[in-house]
Amino acid sequence: MYRHNVLQPEFEDFYLPFGGRLRSDNRWVKLAKMLPWDEIEADYAAQFSDNKMGAPALSARVAVGALIIKEMQHISDEESVEQIRENPYLQYFLGFREYSDETPFDPNVE
Repeated sequence: MYRHNVLQPEFEDFYLPFGGRLRSDNRWVKLAKMLPWDEIEADYAAQFSDNKMGAPALSARVAVGALIIKEMQHISDEESVEQIRENPYLQYFLGFREYSDETPFDPNVE
């Protein structure tokens, strides 16, 4: 089952609970703006049936974005999740609306 539910927040609206702002010249911010997220979303969503059974899949932005982070950093699934949890730029890249110190998803789901 898949539900499209993530839209890229406006850069200026990304909320940091500890104050401050993300820098627009950060590599993850630039890459987020370069990727064709709508096209990725359409291709990704087409892989799922309309069956309402099962747990909802991660959004395309999170699933594909996490894979991009993992491959660009040459790190494990577990380390990818930890880096995402710690880094507001990576959370912005994945389309989150605000920074959270919570684990974003389970790296062991197959």
